[in-house]
Amino acid sequence: MSTNSLQPIHFPDMLRNWRWPRRLNPHFTVCKEESETWLETFEPFSPKAQKAFNLCDFSAYRSFWPTLSLHKSRRLITSLDLLASLVYSDLSKDGCRVGCDLMNLFFLIDEHFDLVDTHGARSRADIVMDALRNPHIPCRDGEWVGGEVTRQFWLNAMRISTRTFQCRFIDEFQIYLDSMVQKAQDRTENHNRSIDEYFEVRRVTIGVKAAVIINEIEMNIPEAVMQNEHIVTLIGAVTDMILIANDVYSYNVEQARGDDRHNLVAIVMRTEDLNLVDTLDWISSLHDQLVEKFLDAFHQVPHYNDPELNRQVAEFTDGLGNWVMLLVCSTRLLFNNIPTGPWL
Repeated sequence: MSTNSLQPIHFPDMLRNWRWPRRLNPHFTVCKEESETWLETFEPFSPKAQKAFNLCDFSAYRSFWPTLSLHKSRRLITSLDLLASLVYSDLSKDGCRVGCDLMNLFFLIDEHFDLVDTHGARSRADIVMDALRNPHIPCRDGEWVGGEVTRQFWLNAMRISTRTFQCRFIDEFQIYLDSMVQKAQDRTENHNRSIDEYFEVRRVTIGVKAAVIINEIEMNIPEAVMQNEHIVTLIGAVTDMILIANDVYSYNVEQARGDDRHNLVAIVMRTEDLNLVDTLDWISSLHDQLVEKFLDAFHQVPHYNDPELNRQVAEFTDGLGNWVMLLVCSTRLLFNNIPTGPWL
């Protein structure tokens, strides 16, 4: 492609009118080291892949870029680990450790599910859910390693979490794993989705809802409050913004290796018959609408008569803003450190 034929590409302005500053959890460095050491004891990856994993600090980023290959990702700089504490900036050391463990669990699940067909994915999903529902029962010898990783993760989380959190997390993780099985089925059957169909599945496979819930690990927010229309809108907008950033910034890697079936850029180009520049403009416009939706809903979250409930709701909704801040910082950093092809 000649230089004259190149057109400017506009990426979404993810921090437009954003009021959330960067806040780093002071316990993150210790928790990151503990979590990665813990995961290594299971030897879930090859030595080469494990080295790439450690260098690239996936305790922070795997939930945002689940389709990024281990070998491409080793080009990430090691300072990425500091950004992860933006997500769980207000949690205690124990809470931060649970958050890091969850990111590593997401990474393991995604890597291993990509290697199997629909039946294999369902089998592994059932193993994970059995470990969550029966954490005091040891896993069977020879069972897929993800089961024992999940069991130990959950035993540690249960030490500090409320029953309200536990029930909510298990429900969300079941939904997440079901979507991962659906993703495997799409891959196995070579099924291409429409934009609406893609959003329906991708909103769950990205794992945001299960990850966001860690922010309320020591809270007792009733389900009726969590189902308030404005809180639901906040979570939905955050999920879609993370989805968009993931797909925009990972598109070049995925299309280069022929693995862009579950990527919004590729789907919009195909279904709307647009070139890359127009596709990114289309996505940027969608993202701007999500920013406005989030900010509008944030200011309409109700206040309650119970001061403690008010505090918990305020902390949780404020934490959602931190998720977008992390999203912006990490996607920009990732984008600047992964070699790109001619489309950029």
